[in-house]
Amino acid sequence: MAIKILHFADAHIDIANYGRHDPESGLPLRVGDFLRSLDQIVNTAIEKEVDLVIFAGDAYKDRNPQPTFQRAWGERMMKLSRAGIPTLLLIGNHDIAPAEGRAHTLQEYATLAVPHIFVADRLKLWRPEEIGVPVQVLAIPWVTRSRLLARKDLTGKTTTEIYDAIHERLEESLEQVLDQEIDPSLPLILTAHASIQGAQYGSERLVMLGQDLVLNKSLVSDPRIDYVALGHIHKHQVLGEQPPVIYSGSIERIDFGESREVKGFVLATVERGRAQYEFVPLDTRPFIDCPIVIAGEDGFMDVIMENLPRPEQIAGAICRLRLEYPFKFDALLDERLIRGQFTEAFDLRIVKHRVAEDRTRTGSLVAVETLGPYELLDHYWRLKSREEEEIDELLALATEVLNIHAPGPRVNDLDGSATET
Repeated sequence: MAIKILHFADAHIDIANYGRHDPESGLPLRVGDFLRSLDQIVNTAIEKEVDLVIFAGDAYKDRNPQPTFQRAWGERMMKLSRAGIPTLLLIGNHDIAPAEGRAHTLQEYATLAVPHIFVADRLKLWRPEEIGVPVQVLAIPWVTRSRLLARKDLTGKTTTEIYDAIHERLEESLEQVLDQEIDPSLPLILTAHASIQGAQYGSERLVMLGQDLVLNKSLVSDPRIDYVALGHIHKHQVLGEQPPVIYSGSIERIDFGESREVKGFVLATVERGRAQYEFVPLDTRPFIDCPIVIAGEDGFMDVIMENLPRPEQIAGAICRLRLEYPFKFDALLDERLIRGQFTEAFDLRIVKHRVAEDRTRTGSLVAVETLGPYELLDHYWRLKSREEEEIDELLALATEVLNIHAPGPRVNDLDGSATET
């Protein structure tokens, strides 16, 4: 028997990096984009009459979502519940508390036993009689040390040794389930919130503090499994075909590191021994990145204005303008004139890369001594030949972690206007 499933992941519905608040709803306007994507997913599940929805983890941006965002997520989940569609919610790294025994962000659905909503917060084989669909789902939530290893197993071990031990325990547990617990006559789906060897990271890699446990691809590509629904990495990708090993990707762009990625979800038909799938793109807000290099003083602003996107391109878009020019021309920059061309944009960020003329490839001692922490980091990553997008994301992370400020405009939290720092 063939089972129709909808697989999505990494909703992060309360991320609001851009735009302002909606005075009527009280929600950031950007959150509305994430909720509209979530609505598209829920409505598709109902319209297509899927047999099972699998959410592969990370509902929010962190483990302490505001009640308003919990309500918004809950309204969508209850719509699936009322439609009678079994929905499995897997726990991701942004959903789970670091301390053992503390509730996770999706705990209330299990506590209240919401009809047709199932929470996978531990390694478990979900059987047909539990979820009401003739399919087996092997769930692997975000793996923490405390879940698989005792305290004595951690003593004196390096991070690599600990991760090797975790991987070994996980492999033993999965092998036991596959050998002793599955029904070979029914389709088997594996869902996991994890990094799999060979996957390509998006910008979410930049916000991972510490080493990320990477699971061997062989762990999830056992031929006894018919479909693998993955979450955690925001870039949609297919890592294998037999069985299909698929990251659905996040449902909206988080930042400019994902500006070129198409966001969506997966519809799949799964039966014993085979699976067919289709990636369904979501209608998301566009990101427009515009880099401009100005080398000379003559026609400084003319060069910028001539290279700006057309008004019809930027309407409703999140825009980033990256300007690179010699430091001594800073007084020639008319930021007001530039912003006048982006009045129809949803949001505009201007990033200035001022180039010191007396800086050589290795950097002169005098020039380095005059630079602040932000400029020093910028200079260092350029010497390391990092891509522009990666440099911008690293600098943004540095401003948060190190509490330093960029030498360019800073957005006023109250009215969105720019002030100089």
